[in-house]
Amino acid sequence: MSDQITVTGIVGTEPKQITTSAGLAITSFRLASQERRFDQDSQSWVHGETNWYTVSAFRQLADNTAASLQKGDHVIVTGRLRIRPWQAGDKGGTDVQIDADALGPDLNHATATVTRRPRAAEGEPAAATATGPAQPVGLNPQDALAQFQAAAS
Repeated sequence: MSDQITVTGIVGTEPKQITTSAGLAITSFRLASQERRFDQDSQSWVHGETNWYTVSAFRQLADNTAASLQKGDHVIVTGRLRIRPWQAGDKGGTDVQIDADALGPDLNHATATVTRRPRAAEGEPAAATATGPAQPVGLNPQDALAQFQAAAS
């Protein structure tokens, strides 16, 4: 299953960044998202259950995420939803992942100062910047994510 989703929540783990042997940067963290609504009867805010997501960012987004976010930050994430069952011996469950297309601070909970990355010079690949080389093209992010998850465990 692969659907677009936008989720707000709190970064629940310190973002971890790796670079695969093929040169693909990946940053991953757990995101806690909790429903919150106003109850007219009690005239108070009520919290619902917490949903947990594994968020993965790739390439330039991975670099910017690792440099910008930390555990406890309120964020907005937009990306592709991936739901997969898992089994490990007697235990099993469902892993809910978001492959991020965009993410950033939730300005309902913070202010932000934006530092723009320089654009690529004329004739350079679009991913190349003054702060780093272009990322290889044609890498499969899912294969790289599997490498990342294996290295993290």
